[in-house]
Amino acid sequence: MGPNGLFFLLLYSCYLLSSTQGLGFNWGTRSSHPLPGDIVVRLLKDNGINKVKLFEADPQALSALGDSGIEVMLGIPNEFLAPLASTVQVAEQWVMQNVSQYISKYGVDIRSVAVGNEPFLKNYMGMFEQSTYTALQNVQAALIKAGLARQVKITVPLNSDVYQTDSGLPSGGDFRADIRTLMIAITQFLIDNGGFLTVNIYPFLSLYADPHFPADYAFFDGSAAPVVDGSISYSNVFEANYDTLIWTLEKNGFSNIPIVVGEIGWPTDGDINANVDAARRFNQGLLDRISSGQGTPKRTTPPEVYLFGLIDEDMKSVDPGNFERHWGVFFYDGTIKYQLRLTDGRYLTPAKSVKYLPKQWCVLGPGANIMDPTLAGSIGYACTYADCTSLGYGSTCNGLDAGGNVSYAFNAYYQTMNQKAGACTFNNLAVVTRTDPSIGKCRFEVMIDISQHKKAKGGPVVSSDTTRPGRDSSVALSVVAVVVLLISSLTRVHHALIASVC
Repeated sequence: MGPNGLFFLLLYSCYLLSSTQGLGFNWGTRSSHPLPGDIVVRLLKDNGINKVKLFEADPQALSALGDSGIEVMLGIPNEFLAPLASTVQVAEQWVMQNVSQYISKYGVDIRSVAVGNEPFLKNYMGMFEQSTYTALQNVQAALIKAGLARQVKITVPLNSDVYQTDSGLPSGGDFRADIRTLMIAITQFLIDNGGFLTVNIYPFLSLYADPHFPADYAFFDGSAAPVVDGSISYSNVFEANYDTLIWTLEKNGFSNIPIVVGEIGWPTDGDINANVDAARRFNQGLLDRISSGQGTPKRTTPPEVYLFGLIDEDMKSVDPGNFERHWGVFFYDGTIKYQLRLTDGRYLTPAKSVKYLPKQWCVLGPGANIMDPTLAGSIGYACTYADCTSLGYGSTCNGLDAGGNVSYAFNAYYQTMNQKAGACTFNNLAVVTRTDPSIGKCRFEVMIDISQHKKAKGGPVVSSDTTRPGRDSSVALSVVAVVVLLISSLTRVHHALIASVC
């Protein structure tokens, strides 16, 4: 091979490396039966993923990432912002326990700290506006004191509603008026300290929020009419949204700040638009863009991207929608939902060495009276402590009959309770079966055996276990209401139950 051939081979190798390094995954841990950390790390490595974003300093995840060679963006939940803003000493303690310790003792490659998570979301009504910037400053001061400021950069993951456009075109972009001064101060601070801006962009949510939104415009290969902004035509909402941010930054004097897309993806259940086909279409289109080095009209170099998410989380709050528990490319146990071709050309590989509870399920007993007056309370109880979101309209299990709906709820609770004795009684309405009741795409799960999990090393200064959103009570209450309808009007129970869980 001549020198020119060698040069282009090296150049191509660098391109492949950079494109692979441009992709990471969000690893959420709000699951009743989390996949063991060592298995998740092996899953990441088997799939060539060398970047991961954590939403909190989860001890099991961090210890498993030790000496893995995987770069970590470590998140700080919003409920920690006020304590961190109160005094720099709290930030120093947090950094010591959750950053310094895991870097020095366990060899975790922490590259950045994400202070808060979408703290300026309009729905928060300004709750975190007073604490975010001060917390950011204190965390940076703590990183400097720990001697980690060169290695560990800072950022604030922002929802794309921190900027807007009055004209409806990207070129009209600017920071939201109520937080414009704050956003300018934060952006300048990030630049001054070598940090970067992180933005979460969800085309799915555009479609979910507006029934008149052109569906094809949410995808990269759609045929929707483009949005024309001067000499630029935008054929998909991601490019238009991202360039609205670029215009916003340029107008405020920040044309060169690095940008990371902290979350982007498509869910597979919990809504009529959340399904495997749509998720595969969207995520493959995104990965193909990264592989080809395609940016946007305003920034032709593609940003670093963290796909949301890696694994389903059955304990996430469903306040935004039932789809919140179904963003994973993998099911909760690391099995593949749908195949994707990754940025380095390889295809998804499932998790290995996963240990399960026995293959048995809890279902409505064959002799059970579906008119039993205790049934409503039983289902309500089950869906309070377990995930019933797949029963919703347009979801994978919305085609079950009345008995199937009840069985699904009973089994979800039984598995969440680790198949414990007494977890499948429900006033003698339920029985345990060894015949899988799954039907088509509707999976009746058998959970991971969490007794096989390794004990986590270390631990955070403050645990978010008591403050993280758990089961959303509105789901359980709506199921109770529907089961009352089931008892009083059996012929209409199926449609009522579907409507209630939505």
